[in-house]
Amino acid sequence: MEKTQKATQLWKVLKKQKAALAILAFFIIMPFFSPYFLTGTNMSALMLQVTILLIMAFGVTFCIVSGECDLSLGTNMCLAGILSIQLQQYLPLPAILLVVLLVGLSVGAINAFIIVDQGANSFICTLGMMMVLRGVSLVASNGKPVSGASEAYVHFGNGKFLGINFITWLAIAMFFVCWWVMTHTQFGRNCFAVGGDKGVASYSGINVKRHKRMTFLISAMCAALAGFCFSAELNSGSATYGENTALLVNCGVVVGGTPFNGGYGGIVQSLIGIFLLGVLENAMSLKNVSSYYQQLIRGIVIVFVIAMDCYARKKKREDV
Repeated sequence: MEKTQKATQLWKVLKKQKAALAILAFFIIMPFFSPYFLTGTNMSALMLQVTILLIMAFGVTFCIVSGECDLSLGTNMCLAGILSIQLQQYLPLPAILLVVLLVGLSVGAINAFIIVDQGANSFICTLGMMMVLRGVSLVASNGKPVSGASEAYVHFGNGKFLGINFITWLAIAMFFVCWWVMTHTQFGRNCFAVGGDKGVASYSGINVKRHKRMTFLISAMCAALAGFCFSAELNSGSATYGENTALLVNCGVVVGGTPFNGGYGGIVQSLIGIFLLGVLENAMSLKNVSSYYQQLIRGIVIVFVIAMDCYARKKKREDV
C-alpha cells in the first residue's frame, strides 16, 4: 500500500513536469535503438555537452522568471571566448577571467539601462545587442577562429576530477548556488513576485527596476563565464560558435517549465529543460541523423513539450 502511494505521488510530480517525462521516455526507449546510450562514456559526453548551456541557463532563468529574456547570450559567450584566448599573451588566467566577467557585466549593464530605464522591449533590445556583439566578435577575430591557449587553460577546460570534467563540476556548483538564491533569498522570491505582477510587486515595496537590472547583470556574467569555459574546452574561440545558442538556452528554460511571461518556474526546471535538449541531441547523434532532420526534430520536440505544458496549465485553470 505504501509503495503504491509513493508511486502515485511520483507520477503526480512527473505529470506536472512534461520535460521530465520526455527525458524518462528517452532513457527507456533509446537503449533498444543504441547499446551505447547508457554507457559511462556516453553519459560523460552528454554531461559535457549540456554543461555550457546549463551555465548560461542558470543565469538567464533569473531574467525569465522575472518576466524578461536575454537573446544576447550566445554572442556574449563568443566574445568572451575570443577575449579569453587573445588576452593570454598579456595576462594570467585569473586576470583574464576577471576581465571577461567585467566585459560581460558591461553588456548586462547596457541591456539593463536600455530595457529597464528606457522602457525598451527585452526581446528586441537583446536581439539588437546580439547583432552588435556578433559584429564586435567578427572584428576582434578578423572573422576567423582564434587559438593558441596556454596548457593551464586547456587543462581547465578538459581536465577531470573523479571522472567528471572541471567545467561540469563548475556547472554543478552553480546549480546549487543559483537554486539556493532562487528559493531561499529575498532576491529569489522577488523574481517570482516581479514576474507574476510587477505592479503588485512595486506596491509591496520591491524596487522592480533595481531587481530587473540585477537579473540582466547575472545573465550576462553567466554567459561570459560560459564563453571562458567553452573556449578552454575547445582551445579555440570564434564568432560563429553562438549562432543558435541564445535561442537554444532560452527555449530550454521555457521547455523546462518557466514561461516567457515569468512568475513561476526555477533553476530545477531549467536543468530539466536543457537536459532534455541535450538528451535529444545525443540520441540523434548516436543514430547518425542528418543535421537537416536534427533541426526539424529539435523544433518539433520543443513545440510539442511547450504545447503540452500550456494545455495542462490551461486545463488546471479551467478546473479551478
